[in-house]
Amino acid sequence: MVQNLLIVSEQVAVLFILIAVGFACAKVRFINELSAKHLTNLALYIATPCIMIKSFQEVRFNEKIVVNLAITALCAVMIHFCSILISRLIFRAKDESRRVVLRFAAVFSNCGFMSLPLQRAVLGSKGVFYGAIFVAVFNIIVWSYGLIDMSGGRKSFSAKKLILNPGVLGAAVATILFLTRITLPDIVLSPISFLAGLNTPVPMLVIGYYLSQAKLLEHLKDKTIYAVAGVRLVLFPVIALLVMRLFSVDSDILISCTVAASAPVAAMTTMFSTKFGRDTQLSVGLVSITTLLSILTMPVIIALAQTIA
Repeated sequence: MVQNLLIVSEQVAVLFILIAVGFACAKVRFINELSAKHLTNLALYIATPCIMIKSFQEVRFNEKIVVNLAITALCAVMIHFCSILISRLIFRAKDESRRVVLRFAAVFSNCGFMSLPLQRAVLGSKGVFYGAIFVAVFNIIVWSYGLIDMSGGRKSFSAKKLILNPGVLGAAVATILFLTRITLPDIVLSPISFLAGLNTPVPMLVIGYYLSQAKLLEHLKDKTIYAVAGVRLVLFPVIALLVMRLFSVDSDILISCTVAASAPVAAMTTMFSTKFGRDTQLSVGLVSITTLLSILTMPVIIALAQTIA
């Protein structure tokens, strides 16, 4: 347990050093709001699909891995489903604008930007293989249930946006190539691999930028943020871990899904709250504080998963 904790802590520390670089770049104005948006699009539309394709190309096709793919998708669905139910029971603020942000933040983790680098560090290509499936499920649920809940109705839902989401598209292309056993030639795979390498540094720089813009001292006084942090960073990943262990889920799947479930509040929380006129300042506080706290919680949760898997 101690050795696992030290290894994971080192990997999390690497991510936070990159975040600190982004924070510093923002303070000296190397990164501004416009460039942060462009970097986010670069990570979302280019780096994330590329790392999915690259990881699926690295895993050897066999019947067991196909079964594991389906099990991972099922685990991801159940983790989100249970999180939705529990969050609706816990967070009942009278102010609708505040309530929907709290529930959204508790349910949806930063499973793409924060988890994929850790899954690769802990499990190698298999970790990202399973992590990509989790991200695909995340995108389907966030662009359906999450969008409807945050907007307050079905008018904002778009099947086209759901299908064309880069997380869903990337996973779909990667899965099709994998199931059809198509191996991409080096002239195609090499640039994909280089672009996939952006998936770690670019999102961390963006997170650093947004942390530099947050009013951390004000957010630290909001007790509700700590309640969400406890649920998002500890309760949900521990429940997911114990249930998967109870059902004897494959150790690599268990660890990969636990990494995704233990990530801080998704940056999508702020994007959606801004778009639909919800409590944006609360969303910024939730993303910022849980990201900072995750440097303490993620190593412990992941080390625990490695120990009991």
